[in-house]
Amino acid sequence: MPEIGGTTAPGFEAVREAFAANLAGGQETGAAVSVYVHGRQVVDLWGGLADPGTGRPWERDTLQVVYSTTKALTAACAHLLAQRGELDLDAPVARYWPEFAAGGKEGIPVRWLLTHQAGLPAIDHPITPAEAIAWEPMVTALAAQRPYWEPGTEHGYHALTYGWLVGEVVRRVSGRGIGSFLAEEIAAPLGLDLWIGLPKTEQHRVSRIITTPPDFAALAAIDLDSLPEPAREVMAAYADPTSLTVRALSVVTPFLDHNDPGEQSAEMPSTNGICTARALARFYAALIGEVDGHRILTPATLAAAVAEQVAGPDRVLRVPVRLGTGFGRPTPDAFWYSPTAFGFPGHGGSIGFADPATGLAFGYVMNRVQSGASDLRAANLVTAVRRALSGEAAL
Repeated sequence: MPEIGGTTAPGFEAVREAFAANLAGGQETGAAVSVYVHGRQVVDLWGGLADPGTGRPWERDTLQVVYSTTKALTAACAHLLAQRGELDLDAPVARYWPEFAAGGKEGIPVRWLLTHQAGLPAIDHPITPAEAIAWEPMVTALAAQRPYWEPGTEHGYHALTYGWLVGEVVRRVSGRGIGSFLAEEIAAPLGLDLWIGLPKTEQHRVSRIITTPPDFAALAAIDLDSLPEPAREVMAAYADPTSLTVRALSVVTPFLDHNDPGEQSAEMPSTNGICTARALARFYAALIGEVDGHRILTPATLAAAVAEQVAGPDRVLRVPVRLGTGFGRPTPDAFWYSPTAFGFPGHGGSIGFADPATGLAFGYVMNRVQSGASDLRAANLVTAVRRALSGEAAL
């Protein structure tokens, strides 16, 4: 049995067993999982290697890049400003960011940035990693960009552009970069090990991501006719370098490398959130209730934020999705589905979510990037958590 650090409350021992099984079965390199129920931590586990190249073990305070799981953090910043009356989600983006009105975008409301309806998942001229880190080149390009479809008529995953779009609105309204706003207004009051733009003093704690960039050439070589019909259109979109799917994922070229300390310290509010599983679960716990006397959003603000805004086939991902205003809603086939759950998964496996109906807040982070139906790591953990919750009376 692999060595596991951390604790589980009585009744949640099965979560430890599932976590250990993931490690023992070779599915993980290093990972952590944390669970809160009604504001109380009931699971906090970690294990494996933070850096297999050096043998550095995963410790209690190991940090992890969580890719698109970051998007929920970004959304929370916007909703906190709205809650304070400083941001109107139904006002035109151009009210706060005048340059954004170019290219026929003068009527796009802030809400459509959060719901991926703005028609801006890509940019005509790709941005370099250095330009993305610098921030201003990206927002200048987005301000000038014409939408790829009539805004508001469709939704398509703004995989990378979402962070700069919403982040620039937060910056214009608050006068602070979104990383500073998150750190000061959300992370600090809750004592969260959670950043968008990691301080250099904390970089020694970050686990090394184990991944390879997407191989679009290999995808292009796949015999699409051999695939079942539901998968054919999806794979065709990923195999076509001119498709909006590929262009949305290739906004920054060459691909971002979040093992790069320069990228870790930058503000990339779509993808480079860095945190512990503990901080991620505590963040969601403080969205749905009080944690040590602090709550991020009021019940009314949260209800409006997670209410379904769009559903159905996504123009970029080519699969059905459900979205609130910045928060994802699981489809019925998702392992974390419940009618009241909301959250956001990240590239390769990380996920944070909450279920107000049960008081559950869940955070899972890992350094081995996997994808597809064969990745059951988080699903195994969520299944164990829900079985434990059925015996919650023992708490």
